[in-house]
Amino acid sequence: MSIREKLSGNEAAATALRQMNPDVMAAFPITPSTEIPQYFSKYVSDGRVDTEFVPVESEHSAMSACIGSQAAGARTVTATSANGLALMVEELYIASSSRLPIILSVVNRALSGPININADHSDSMGARDAGWIQLYSEDNQEAYDNLIQAARIGEHKDVQLPVMVCQDGFITSHAIENIQLEEDEDVKEFVGTYNADEHLINKENAIAIGPYDTADYYMEHKYQQNRAMENAKKVIEEVAAEYKEMTGREYGFFETYELEDADYALVLINSAAGTAKETIDKMRAEGKKVGLLKIRVFRPFNRDRLVELLKDVKYVAAMDRSETFSTSGGPVYHETAAALYPETTKPEIISYMYGLGGRDVTIESIESVFNDLMEIEETGEVGERYRYLSLRE
Repeated sequence: MSIREKLSGNEAAATALRQMNPDVMAAFPITPSTEIPQYFSKYVSDGRVDTEFVPVESEHSAMSACIGSQAAGARTVTATSANGLALMVEELYIASSSRLPIILSVVNRALSGPININADHSDSMGARDAGWIQLYSEDNQEAYDNLIQAARIGEHKDVQLPVMVCQDGFITSHAIENIQLEEDEDVKEFVGTYNADEHLINKENAIAIGPYDTADYYMEHKYQQNRAMENAKKVIEEVAAEYKEMTGREYGFFETYELEDADYALVLINSAAGTAKETIDKMRAEGKKVGLLKIRVFRPFNRDRLVELLKDVKYVAAMDRSETFSTSGGPVYHETAAALYPETTKPEIISYMYGLGGRDVTIESIESVFNDLMEIEETGEVGERYRYLSLRE
């Protein structure tokens, strides 16, 4: 039976990790994710978990320790943000290529510089090709639910990949919302016990992790990672179905809102989806056929499902909270455009950069995007395909 609570996104994440009762947490503090290991260390000192908490001197060390413990057969978790995630990047590739299902709670924050501690997605998007599964969370509830599912997804025998669960810094991490928690025992049963088939301290089957990979084998190992990511698509759906059975809450690769008959749609991730839904309600009341496609799973990217969901939409705005400096759009735009490119019939797609460094996202600003799409239809002129939203002159 669900328990009604009021928690910040950080405390919701820490609670999910506590209920998981991992073997090891290795962490280093960084705003705005600091509260997650802070809460968790108290759970350790209070005896509420059996976890070994490893305080380290940097985020690079945190992920290094996670790799060591997971390689030894221990379920391992950590948390970070922004520059901390950037400092982990070298180790992220090692974790994924070594097929270690570490769980990482990422509280999205702009990368410096200039120095900024507010929400955008430059940190996790900078690591989008590191071989990690990436789940994104609109609100505190979704952050909690995604973390619980992450263990089952990453540890599945056909996957064996690390998972990062992302939420927006301060917007959800520090905001208190009503949330439904599951009973500790139910989460424990759902997640199960982690039993690695192969690990470093199994003297009956000695293995090496991280040896030099020659040109004769490197491509094959990358292909195996690719196949594991492909396998994750089915596993993500299976785990979501089981989670719905336990909680009544439904998750998929995408969430749609008023998309079925929409002529104009937004594609975006994380907390701005809430503002988009409010905007859509307002504009629907005015008779405008607008809708939303929210991406929950960015890696693996489900191209086929995205194409199916957008097949009847005429105009799409792909919204990015992370700059690539390609001068042609952000990661969400590039993935969406690439997915749609082979289709004979496809919507007109415009790239919008928004909310960088915590810039406010309002109903008015989202409404202006829809109005831009309507203007394109009315005039027949696309104009600038790569736009900055709410940019000061």
